[in-house]
Amino acid sequence: MKEAIVAANWKMNKTVAESTDFAQNLTKKILKLTGVELILCPPFTSLFPVWEILKNTAVGVGAQNMFFEESGAFTGEISAAMLLSAGCRYVILGHSERRHVFHEPDELIKKKIDVALQANLRPIICVGEKIEERNANQTADVIRRQYESTFAGMSMEDARRCIIAYEPVWAIGTGLTATPQQAAEAHALIRDLLADQYDRALADTMPILYGGSVKPANAQELITAKGIDGFLIGGASLVEDKFVSIAEIVEKNLEK
Repeated sequence: MKEAIVAANWKMNKTVAESTDFAQNLTKKILKLTGVELILCPPFTSLFPVWEILKNTAVGVGAQNMFFEESGAFTGEISAAMLLSAGCRYVILGHSERRHVFHEPDELIKKKIDVALQANLRPIICVGEKIEERNANQTADVIRRQYESTFAGMSMEDARRCIIAYEPVWAIGTGLTATPQQAAEAHALIRDLLADQYDRALADTMPILYGGSVKPANAQELITAKGIDGFLIGGASLVEDKFVSIAEIVEKNLEK
């Protein structure tokens, strides 16, 4: 059975009060949503208070990043154990802003993913190309490199716990969105890579999300594209009604 997931990446937005207000309001608006897994990824400061509100609901809580060491002199970093103690079940790793704004290399992202899996956190692993790479017809090469660096040596058991998000860098926060065909091609490539390394059954059931300026106006067109199992949403996830609207669109298309 394939999973349908709609995850909110709030990035550096929302105070604790704003985060808890959102979470409380969300619990009243999702009563009819039963087929879609919702995940909120607030800033670190809001993780525990948001989890306290959502702990008796089906909504999961995830972090936006973590470090690979257990503890130590790593000012400003946060460990897997800290995330677990704050109620997290998920963590976003390899987001384009971590790769390109904070210059995290593939090797560092791989270490984080391995530690997250060891700690029983479910990683949401982001891959995607920059606009110059797409224009140079390098999209497949970039996705393949990011995929191979992530899944090298990973057991099938661990791979089954992963979530992948295809996020073309040029579509994040720009208002631009990949066409359904562009998104479907990238998702098909990722599934082929999974099938080659593991098997077709894992490739077909792995949740692969699309992210990049997703909003209620384009969610219907995107979710009906082949191979898209949900969304990792940035800006639109900051508004309750927009986030819920997108989740409702995904649920209505579960049997596509």
